[in-house]
Amino acid sequence: MGNRIKEEFENKKEPVRLNKYLSEAGICSRREADKLIAAGKITVDGERAEMGMRVIPGKQEIRMGKKVISKKDEMVVLAVNKPAGIVCTEDRRERDSIVRFLNYPIRVTYIGRLDKDSTGLLLMTNNGDIINKMMRAGNYHEKEYKVTVDHEITADFLEKMASGVEILDTITRPCQVEKIGTYTFRIILTQGLNRQIRRMCEALGYQVKKLKRERIMNIRLGNLKEGMYRELTDEELDTLYDMIRDSYSAPKGPGERNGGHHGE
Repeated sequence: MGNRIKEEFENKKEPVRLNKYLSEAGICSRREADKLIAAGKITVDGERAEMGMRVIPGKQEIRMGKKVISKKDEMVVLAVNKPAGIVCTEDRRERDSIVRFLNYPIRVTYIGRLDKDSTGLLLMTNNGDIINKMMRAGNYHEKEYKVTVDHEITADFLEKMASGVEILDTITRPCQVEKIGTYTFRIILTQGLNRQIRRMCEALGYQVKKLKRERIMNIRLGNLKEGMYRELTDEELDTLYDMIRDSYSAPKGPGERNGGHHGE
């Protein structure tokens, strides 16, 4: 799979719309890019950019003010359906690391971990600012999971999960929980403490048998097959930019409990 991905990546030299290029470079959404272009803040090869124009990535000098937007700045955001057994780590000595498994031609890292035994949606990117804004717990961005446990789910279990469970010397943030089967429920979190769902269930006398992440904010796993990946669509990226526009990428203060990179 690695050679095919590399070939596809290196062949991305077709002309693309300038607003799309700026979006993929991690500068802003396409809508915001159009505003920058209209305001005369973008130049291509020293000339003021025009609305709707196309550029060739890596072949033309594109600037926002004095800042050169070079090919190495191109942003990559991938949606991956992580199989069980793959470890969220950048350590290439780990035989089953997500980095080795994906074998992408440029360096990307995960946005929010999934445990080795967990499956489902994992986002991978080379844009650190997006990682911080998406995963900072104080930004209250949603992550949705489908969970199967070893005992029949009761109304009491659902109520306690939703109102908050004491784990890791804290009480989890109130969340949305819905029973969808005798042993299966859906949960939407806005924080990501270490092994949060598993610890919450254990605290209430349940053991997690299966845990699958199905959504991160506006990005859904959908019918993406296990072990496969896809690039986010332009619409997904634009919506994502809108959702994180007012998010902050650093802790508000020492009291904030981040946990964002744990994911579940």
